[in-house]
Amino acid sequence: MKTRAHHITEAEVEFTAIRAQGAGGQNVNKVSNAVHLRFAIHGSSLPEAIQQRLLALSDQRITLEGVVVIKAQTSRSLEQNKADALARLQALIDSVAHVPKARKATRPTLGSQRRRVDGKVNRGQIKALRGRVSGSD
Repeated sequence: MKTRAHHITEAEVEFTAIRAQGAGGQNVNKVSNAVHLRFAIHGSSLPEAIQQRLLALSDQRITLEGVVVIKAQTSRSLEQNKADALARLQALIDSVAHVPKARKATRPTLGSQRRRVDGKVNRGQIKALRGRVSGSD
């Protein structure tokens, strides 16, 4: 099992209860069960490198001021929506926490070059056979 290196606590996020959209009957109009989660990237305890990668993401949930805004309204329970919003924030942070390994440029092998050229020659021969049939009778 993969451990999370950068865990977000509830103290670093701001929750706002709002009314959910969509179907739900009378309950939707009276109860504020949906949650807006706001997480300020600059004021967080995340390492600087992860903060920079988060800010560099082209994600519509991240504002120009560097605040992540997540809306959760899948459940009728406020606590479940809070947990869902926190899980989605953690998934976003986990996605940038992994640094991709730098690719080393390598030369193609002789065998792969030959297979490529052979494939091109074969394809050219197939296309050449599509031409008009010459009547040398």
